[in-house]
Amino acid sequence: MTLEATLLLAAAIFSVGLYGAISQQVVVMVMMGLELMINGIILAAAGFWWFVAPTPTGQVLLLVIIAAMTLEMAMGFAVATLLHRERQADMTDMATDLTR
Repeated sequence: MTLEATLLLAAAIFSVGLYGAISQQVVVMVMMGLELMINGIILAAAGFWWFVAPTPTGQVLLLVIIAAMTLEMAMGFAVATLLHRERQADMTDMATDLTR
């Protein structure tokens, strides 16, 4: 797989995530779109690291970033679940008081 193909795949994943984050109003779907966008960025970074310097140091750093992102998204899903249980609010318009 070439660098161009890797970057094209990363751009496609990022684009699908961007469309999902913008077009949806359900909190969980917006978070899934954001997750896809971050995964596209990580894939592009991993591709650059692999084709520029194929040492495993860059990939280890990306694994640490993926682990931190997984914890962040788990906390986000926990907040969305709590919001749905407490207020029956699953749409982003219903959760505007979280921004204050």
